[in-house]
Amino acid sequence: MALSKGKLESLVARTRDIVVGTDADGRVIYYNDGATRSLGYTPDEVIGEFVGRLYPSVEEARNVMRAMRDEGHGGKGIVETFRTTFLSKSNEEIPVAISGTISYDEDGKEDGTIGFAKDLREILRRDKLATLGEVAVGLSHEINNPLAVLLNQIELLERDVVVLARELDVSVEVERLDAMRREVARISDILGRLGAMVEREHYETIDYVGPTKMIDLRSEREKHPTADRRLDGVRILIADDDLGICSTLTELLTAAGCRAEAVTDGEQALRRIETSEFDLVLTDVVMPKMDGYELYKAIQEHHPHLPVLMMTAFHYDKDHIIKRSRLKGLEGVIFKKPVDPDRLCQAIYDTITSVASP
Repeated sequence: MALSKGKLESLVARTRDIVVGTDADGRVIYYNDGATRSLGYTPDEVIGEFVGRLYPSVEEARNVMRAMRDEGHGGKGIVETFRTTFLSKSNEEIPVAISGTISYDEDGKEDGTIGFAKDLREILRRDKLATLGEVAVGLSHEINNPLAVLLNQIELLERDVVVLARELDVSVEVERLDAMRREVARISDILGRLGAMVEREHYETIDYVGPTKMIDLRSEREKHPTADRRLDGVRILIADDDLGICSTLTELLTAAGCRAEAVTDGEQALRRIETSEFDLVLTDVVMPKMDGYELYKAIQEHHPHLPVLMMTAFHYDKDHIIKRSRLKGLEGVIFKKPVDPDRLCQAIYDTITSVASP
């Protein structure tokens, strides 16, 4: 079958590659359907315009022309799979590989160029996925085994702590071990998400530092945090002498749907309880004027149906306030450094639910 000039032009016009022709002045004289699909411009928008419009900068366009004139890229007047970047109508930078040539008139003078550019986005994406797959397999192999060892050691350590403590309150130490378990589980979950990205052949990136990007390994909950609707309208009084903690907890609980306010000591807390209604009090252990134990006793005496959650920092219950409060009936203890939003909301929900249950 003979390939006529018309049929050849039709094939070139319909190819998915970007095909652009210019005249001796660098103005676009040919622009195919593949270019429209990749770059977004219609032929009417670019025909007659300087070809530099299709590049991020004029200098990048000149780099391509210099490469065509340099014999080191396929021969003089030719480039083969030369890497460069186009700029789409939506200002997206598109990596491409250009194969093109300079055309000459009868006198040997340059009278234009023709270039075929391959959009490399899908190829580069698949290359990255292949690399990501190798990374995922390597990380899973090298990290999961040590994580299993860590979990086993944490379990043994907790048993030893309980045995050695005997009658002492070890709630702070046990909470620290639980925090370690949670972090191990978090690392394992991240590895799982990495593997899932490879299987789905899809990943997303987020900004890191400056122009640097990194793969987004956050969970869906971390990407799209949503308030725990079970806490909508719950009235919470926070008592803590640390203003930073007060501000952080108030903001966190408000985002979860609560109506939260804060005071900086136990005496203020009691005064607010007398004038307003609350569903729960979240109190620090160590505070001036009235510590968490004294506040808990006062609430238990005058407002026996108002639940209390006590919070403390790691390794800071030297006066055994938590232990004494538990002996008086306190059930809920959380640990504020670092604040774990999910555990805090769950503890609040569990506490108010248990009080509401008959």
